[in-house]
Amino acid sequence: QVQLVESGGGLVQAGGSLRLSCAASGRTFSRYVMAWFRQAPGKEREFVAAITWSSSITDYADSVKGRFTISRDNAKNTVYLQMNDLKAEETAVYYCAAGGLGRRSSSYADWGQGTQVTVSS
Repeated sequence: QVQLVESGGGLVQAGGSLRLSCAASGRTFSRYVMAWFRQAPGKEREFVAAITWSSSITDYADSVKGRFTISRDNAKNTVYLQMNDLKAEETAVYYCAAGGLGRRSSSYADWGQGTQVTVSS
């Protein structure tokens, strides 16, 4: 099991940037696929990005390609989500998840508590 704590959320104007961090505890962090999901009020949780343990493969939702970058530092047990050119509709709680398969949220057993991102228009 991996414990996850997100940080870096906040209020930003449309077009601005934020960098989210997810600190993990657990001896096998480096072996996990890590992912970011988000959930806006009244909507289902949706996939944002994922990265394999070696960082050799990354995957992004079409809506964020070219603007968001997922990365990880296994030495620091941390995964990051750099978000650029943010849009108002991307206001949501952003969650870090570990150990799943690709884009399916149901495949991830370990989740952080979430960090709020609010984008003002």
